[in-house]
Amino acid sequence: MHGLSRLGNGNSNGRINLSSPSPPSSPRIRHSRGKSLAGGGVYKQGLGERLVFLLFSIVFRRKGVLLLAPLLYIAGMLLFMGSFGFTVLDLGHGVEIVYSRGPPGSVYRSPKVFKRLWPLMEADVNGTSHNVLMEVWKPRVKSIWKPCISTNVSAAGSNSNGYFIIEANGGLNQQRLSICDAVAVAGLLNATLVIPIFHLNSVWRDSSKFGDIFDEDFFIYALSKNVNVVKELPKDILERYNYNISSIVNLRLKAWSSPAYYLQKVLPQLLRLGAVRVAPFSNRLAHAVPAHIQGLRCLANFEALRFADPIRLLAEKMVNRMVTKSVQSGGKYVSVHLRFEMDMVAFSCCEYDFGKAEKLEMDMARERGWKGKFRRRGRVIRPGANRIDGKCPLTPLEVGMMLRGMGFNNSTLVYVAAGNIYKADKYMAPLRQMFPLLQTKDTLATPEELAPFKGHSSRLAALDYTVCLHSEVFVSTQGGNFPHFLIGHRRYLYKGHAETIKPDKRKLVQLLDKPSIRWDYFKKQMQDMLRHNDAKGVELRKPAASLYTFPMPDCMCKEPDPEPQTDPA
Repeated sequence: MHGLSRLGNGNSNGRINLSSPSPPSSPRIRHSRGKSLAGGGVYKQGLGERLVFLLFSIVFRRKGVLLLAPLLYIAGMLLFMGSFGFTVLDLGHGVEIVYSRGPPGSVYRSPKVFKRLWPLMEADVNGTSHNVLMEVWKPRVKSIWKPCISTNVSAAGSNSNGYFIIEANGGLNQQRLSICDAVAVAGLLNATLVIPIFHLNSVWRDSSKFGDIFDEDFFIYALSKNVNVVKELPKDILERYNYNISSIVNLRLKAWSSPAYYLQKVLPQLLRLGAVRVAPFSNRLAHAVPAHIQGLRCLANFEALRFADPIRLLAEKMVNRMVTKSVQSGGKYVSVHLRFEMDMVAFSCCEYDFGKAEKLEMDMARERGWKGKFRRRGRVIRPGANRIDGKCPLTPLEVGMMLRGMGFNNSTLVYVAAGNIYKADKYMAPLRQMFPLLQTKDTLATPEELAPFKGHSSRLAALDYTVCLHSEVFVSTQGGNFPHFLIGHRRYLYKGHAETIKPDKRKLVQLLDKPSIRWDYFKKQMQDMLRHNDAKGVELRKPAASLYTFPMPDCMCKEPDPEPQTDPA
């Protein structure tokens, strides 16, 4: 068991502006005009074929080469829709939902598969006491990494160039991204960073401030040799702006800006005004920056940011309780980040029970959360195509089947990190059936312990983050900042290996669309998937990737391979 994480993880009058689904491919179909049929009949062209012929005639008659691409697109869509049996439902206002009749993996048939395989799963468990949890990750002799933040990180200057103020928006880990990038920018500009302001997000609805989630004093101390950080602006600066931070110039920065951009565009404003503000500050620093700037990111994310004491102390209790409950497996447990909340299901535009009630419920949820985004004229929603492409959130049942197939038996202690699961009574029941020792923060902590955190989604997410961080296996079922940061932090703690399962959802939906699939075959496919995740656990950061997910080699050093031992004889 490793030690607890050191993570935690408006318009202005003076604003200055510093910035200025591809369609499915059509099958190759041959067409002919007036083709004779056996028996003397004459083949009659369909409407689609006549339209295609007319479009091609116009193109070649006028030699409109530039018109060829869009016309081919229209023709291909017409042929594709007819050839593959799509049903188009018009919802009005120009919005369409397209259903495909039959492509493998396009329909949620997992409950049917589970019902048939369940007796075989249970018989498999009764026939063996082996649990893959005991040896899930292969021992690694080579490619061992250890935390190694560059000692050449910029030293905090005695003469600050001014005060850098940022507003962090989004959920817990989006805020962490903004904080860590702000530390790097402050170091680059030799600016004094003011403890970030948290924006009240309309989705997360969490009014927590920085100090409610992260340990402010430790953050300032951990960065003190590299970046100056203060809790608030000094009095003379506040007086200059009539004690109204909104009066400080709000710079509108380009996304993924380079260090050169900050030095050329932001630094002169900072020197002239003494304080600048960026609201919101999200994804405003490029991934590829010089080593000393990356070092500041590493220092902020993996060392300086740790959760505030109320979060950290309860999280520590929860981890200890998970270890105690998993004594049968040597204190090891599995954590699952389950993204099956109503807003996630609605946003995915995927369907699960195909009923009118679900459709109405999802339409209402999309309208509440995204105000007409999904009802724009011309928008086409393809639930089946989304599922085939691996874009649909995995249901609790599908996660359970995958884990059982991989070899995690029903004695495995599973922690589920999630918000409010959509139709929890219905969808969580099969997962509890497969893993009766399942835990959540609501079962692991008492109501009295959780009371101070209720209504604060970021604080609750911090509890989930910590329990997942210290699990033997972490399962990521959907993208997002939570798994991206957590995977990177696990690599930082566990010698470079993420010790994480990222399902191949495209493969999984194909397998779960076969009601007659054999249990032995399904197990083999899942075990192959587990081995693939083990092999991909150690990955170096590529130029366009984030060090928050891939901390090697920026934040870690590779240990020398052990010398082969020779026989003294």
